[in-house]
Amino acid sequence: MSAPAFLLFFNLLCTLLPLQKPVTTFPVPSGVPNQLFYLQRDPNTNTVIYQLNLDRAGRLVEDEPVNVFWIRYDEHGERKDLNFIQRKFAYGLTAEKLAAEKYELKFAAYSKVRFFLLRSPVDKNFHVYTTLAGKQLQLERVFLRIEGGTFWVPNVKYIEFKGLNTATRELLVERITL
Repeated sequence: MSAPAFLLFFNLLCTLLPLQKPVTTFPVPSGVPNQLFYLQRDPNTNTVIYQLNLDRAGRLVEDEPVNVFWIRYDEHGERKDLNFIQRKFAYGLTAEKLAAEKYELKFAAYSKVRFFLLRSPVDKNFHVYTTLAGKQLQLERVFLRIEGGTFWVPNVKYIEFKGLNTATRELLVERITL
């Protein structure tokens, strides 16, 4: 095959085959005291941490029971606060006290799933819980698959929730396609 014919064939083949997005390996955060769960998303490995907010005496800060911040793995694992836009329109949470040691948490960007911060009857520690597909989940990780879109309106394909099924204590993964 001549060089021009090979190049033409190669270009045609490349346009017909779907481009594979490189697989990103996401780190699992460790060493974060009182971590409740974490959130990861495309297009990088930077991770949002949701941490139980305790005062110096170890008591829950009732006005703001969850502290939210970045671990910027793309910037040598540096810890950074969320900026105003991230807090108010994307990854921030609001907490409403429902009873003693029970709060409803609402994400700034997505309010269709209800989350609750409460003390576990199993280990007596605070955890975040939600109910998906009729199963109660003790939340450990949230993952957003983003494919394109814009800064203000990203194209979120799905949200994946991972944690423990509270009834069986087995790992549970539930996905909501948007």
